[in-house]
Order: sequence, then C-alpha cells, then structure tokens
Amino acid sequence: MDSKDLLKRVKDDGVKFISYQFTDVTGAVKSVDAPVRQLEGALEDGVWFDGSSVEGFARIQESDMRLEIDPATYAVLPWTSEERRRARVFCDIYTPDGSPFEGDPRGTLKRVLAKIAERGWTLNIGPEPEFFLFKRNNGEGGVHPVPHDVGGYFDFSAFDEAVRVRTALMAALDQMGLEVEVGHHEVALGQHEIDFRFADALRTADNVLTLKYTVKAIAAQHGLVASFMPKPIFGINGSGMHCHQSLFDNNGSNLFFDAKDEYKLSPIAYGYIAGQLKHARALAAIVAPTVNSYKRLVPGYEAPVYIGWAQQNRSALIRIPRYTEGRDKAVRAELRFPDPSSNPYLAFAAMLAAALDGIEHKTNPPAPLNNVNLYHLTKEERTRMGIGELPGSLAEALAELDRDETLKTALGPVIYEAFARAKWEEWDDYRLHVTDYEVERYLEVA
Repeated sequence: MDSKDLLKRVKDDGVKFISYQFTDVTGAVKSVDAPVRQLEGALEDGVWFDGSSVEGFARIQESDMRLEIDPATYAVLPWTSEERRRARVFCDIYTPDGSPFEGDPRGTLKRVLAKIAERGWTLNIGPEPEFFLFKRNNGEGGVHPVPHDVGGYFDFSAFDEAVRVRTALMAALDQMGLEVEVGHHEVALGQHEIDFRFADALRTADNVLTLKYTVKAIAAQHGLVASFMPKPIFGINGSGMHCHQSLFDNNGSNLFFDAKDEYKLSPIAYGYIAGQLKHARALAAIVAPTVNSYKRLVPGYEAPVYIGWAQQNRSALIRIPRYTEGRDKAVRAELRFPDPSSNPYLAFAAMLAAALDGIEHKTNPPAPLNNVNLYHLTKEERTRMGIGELPGSLAEALAELDRDETLKTALGPVIYEAFARAKWEEWDDYRLHVTDYEVERYLEVA
C-alpha cells in the first residue's frame, strides 16, 4: 500500500483520527494522535514529536524526532466508536538531519534484517503469545489477580464466558489484519493463547504489539483485565511466547530443510540452532526482560531452563517439530524461552544476531537431547552432559548480556545503553521493595 492507497482507505473507512505508533526500548507502545485531515501532510513531511521523555530516546538537548509512516501497517481500531473512528499506523523514527534514529527498536530490527536481505534471505517467525484474563476486583482483595474462568488446556463449554470473550478477541484481531489460525484455553486457570499465521520478522513484530493492545482493549470492554505478565500467579504455569523460526530464500525455498539429514535440517539450520544456544544466557535478558520473567523460567511448569535442543522434547530450549513428508516449508526451530513482556523488535533482532553468529562460523550444536527429560536429571548429570542453564534472575541475565559483544553490536550502543539502564533500574527497584512473602516469612521469626 502506498500513500495514495492509504488516503483512499482512510476515507472509505470513515476514519476520524490517526494514531502514529512506535515503541520505547522496553516495548511500551507510544502514540501521537491527530485528526485525519493532517494525514496527507504527515505522509509528505512526517510527524514531529518530542522524544526527550521517551525511554531510550533523545536527551533534552536533542529532543526533536520525526516519525515516518509505514502505510502497509494501516489498520482501523475495531473498539473505537463510529463517530470517533480511529486507525493506526506504525512508524519509523528519524532524527532532524534525516538519518534513522539509532534508538528506534523497529529500526534496529530492520537494520539486522538488512544483513540477511543482502543474501536474499527472509526470516519468518510464528510466535505463540500466551496471556491471562482476570476479573476486575474493584479494589477488593488488593492487587492479587483472580482468574476469569476455571477452564484447563483446550477446555470447551458451550456456556463458557471465556469462549465468548476469546471469540470476540479473535474477531477483533482479524479486523486488525492478523491472520488468526487458532485460539484455545491454555493450561492454567484464566490462561489463553491466540496464534496467528507466521510472517516476515518485521511484520510479525508489528503483529505481536497489535495482538497485545487489541486483547487488552477488547478484554476491558468485557470488564476484564488482560495480562501478558510472564508469571502473574504463584504455583501455576506462566505465559511464554514460543517463537517458530525459519529462513527462506527469494525463491520461496526453506533454507532449514535438507531431505538427506536425519532430522531434515540443513547446515544453515544447525548453525542457526548452535548460535542461539551459544548466546542463550545473554539472549535471555532481551527475550525474558523483566524480573518477573525469571519466576516463569523455573523447572516444573513447562518453561525451558536448560540449554539444549531436541526433536519434540518440550523441556529443551529449542524444539524441532517432527517432519511430515511433503511439508518441506514447515521445517522450523521453535525457541521456547521468550515471553510476551519482551519488545518484539529487539527480541527478534537479538535472536537473529545470535543465529547468524552460528551460521557464519559454521558452528555445530551439541547432540540433541531426544527422549531426555531435562528436569529429571541431577545437576551432576547435566554437568557431565555439558548442559548449561539459563540465568536465574534478571540481574544475572543483564551481566551475561554485558559480556556478549555479538548481541550488543546487533542492538547498537544507543539501544544497548538505554535498555541496560532501564533494566538495571528495574532490578534495583525490585531489589529494594519488601514483598508479602518476606513479611510472612520473616516478620515474627527474624
């Protein structure tokens, strides 16, 4: 879609306002809103805004920033009323001199993707973001969340309110341009998953953000709170965002497929897997970027902790789904430790950078961990097998990231410094707070 097409679509859709959207370094969606009559000028000259107050953006003395619209990302927001119909477009960020802003997460992903575009490659990603629906407690019971339903994995009831809400969510996402494939109840009470068709990494990152705020908006219309928090409730499964990944060439061939290999994987696929395993501990800081993420990444709740790969084995960090004859394009690698609190632009950029390191150095991964439940191995057994472990906290992950020059280079100094600063501040804030657990455990016994 070009500018002319966009102006026609906006008119045909009866749009009254446009939201020009981008993210800060943590993945929070930011928006500059304007009446639709300003759109034609915005397409020609961009949209100027003050970036000095946005996390990871300019300093006060360099605050002017310009948004450049990506017309292909146009979508009407289905929860807005007809008289105030609003649409959104995602934007790239530029400095006053016309150069791409180095602190733009979307621009960071585009920069890393440009490296494989030079080879004629495309990275496709199919994410599976999980989320919870909670009742609004209206101040009762403090901040402890109450699940909206009592369903379990793939449960269905004709009278289940959760089914009706999930159906409304899928309908809204379809209207927003996501090609929804399936929605279902997840393992925990109130937990759900809506999967949409894979796409190139940039479009998929846009789609992840679209899914998150659409789910939140539609849930609010039903009097519910939607949360993509990795581990909102103690003792039950948390929410992940497993990412199915594959590389294709310009002819539409899957570069991961090799008919002669035992697992139908090509040397490129093996290098891709090896690179992500090699950088897994540092990668954790970006794909699992909150203090709460490490409450999910513990043994026993399906989330992977130990660094290895396997075919089908869901306790491994990277899973290779079983090959079906004739489905060469479906061969892929599923990275299982990202969660939906991550900034998808930075997560996908770092995932690709780690993988490219393995491909370029022709690195071979360790032997696959098929038919091994990693959670049942002792620490000594894992050590003998050379199986590493993900960091146990955000602080540990950030320290690993600081030592990983491959990922830091991929992010660039502006993004890395802003990300590290924001996340160390988050860790310090968490470290200084006194929790209910500490009061209950120590108040009378210490």
